[in-house]
Amino acid sequence: QVHLVESGGGLVQPGGSLRLSCVVQDFTANYYAIGWFRQAPGKEREGVLCIGHDGGSTYFATSVKGRFTISRDKEKKTVYLQMNSLKPEDTAVYYCAARATCVPYSDFYESWGQGTQVTVST
Repeated sequence: QVHLVESGGGLVQPGGSLRLSCVVQDFTANYYAIGWFRQAPGKEREGVLCIGHDGGSTYFATSVKGRFTISRDKEKKTVYLQMNSLKPEDTAVYYCAARATCVPYSDFYESWGQGTQVTVST
């Protein structure tokens, strides 16, 4: 398992932007695929986006296509989730998770961060 730390959440108005960060605190960080998941109150955890160790990205949620992007800085061992044109339905706790390859099933991920709250509201 690896240690993951998310940051960057907060309160933003509809139409606004946020960038979440996930620092992978392990010397093997760059060998992992990193997925972003979110969980809204009363709902199941949902896969959002994932980036492989090779930098290729996979969208799990069609609702974020055209608005969210994922990237990674291997020197900083950090994966970013850039969220634009945010909507109230994007409100959730966002988690990053690590495993060997990108899959949309949260149960398959071995390591998780503590989560960061994103609230989209006026």
